[in-house]
Amino acid sequence: MDFQKTQKTLRKYGYTTKYFETKDEAATYLENTIVGKSVGFGDSNTLMTMNLYDRLRGSNTVFDPQQAIDNASFLEIAKKSLTTEIYITSVNAIAETGEMVNIDGTGNRIAGSLFGHDKVYFVIGKNKFEATLEKAMWRAKNIAAPQNAKRIGVKTPCAIKGDRCYDCKSPERICNGTIIYQRKMSNVETEIIIINELLGL
Repeated sequence: MDFQKTQKTLRKYGYTTKYFETKDEAATYLENTIVGKSVGFGDSNTLMTMNLYDRLRGSNTVFDPQQAIDNASFLEIAKKSLTTEIYITSVNAIAETGEMVNIDGTGNRIAGSLFGHDKVYFVIGKNKFEATLEKAMWRAKNIAAPQNAKRIGVKTPCAIKGDRCYDCKSPERICNGTIIYQRKMSNVETEIIIINELLGL
């Protein structure tokens, strides 16, 4: 993986980028940078691994749907996350050519990353990197989505078998929307945090 080349491409596409060797360094940077703000999280195993909710809530008002105890509270927190000053999430995959891919079931993570915030951060571990957009799409569908389905306990074929996408018709399907971020959205300052560790699914 050529992180420098990818960062150069991302900057050409309008993003700000930061690179860190470890998740702790990245978490400390975000903790020191984001102060006195309302912060929304997109559902992200990466953010959980970094303990960002606890690290940021001491000096910010933080809404994290993964803190919900049931579906009703999940929806309530997710909606509040859409109206915050800062939004933090990850992606299912990123291509070294600069495109990023996210698959979503309820739509809150995709919606929050596109519009309405003063700034959006994407926090991405090295395992999310692929050489091309085609390979990034494959990773999002056949690696990230089955692992996420298994993590949240749905009974989809990909979660049960754990090997690939089956394009199922299950009512519990979590792959209801896919987005390709081709360039930075024109109305939102966006920073991409790259971490040289395996993070997230």
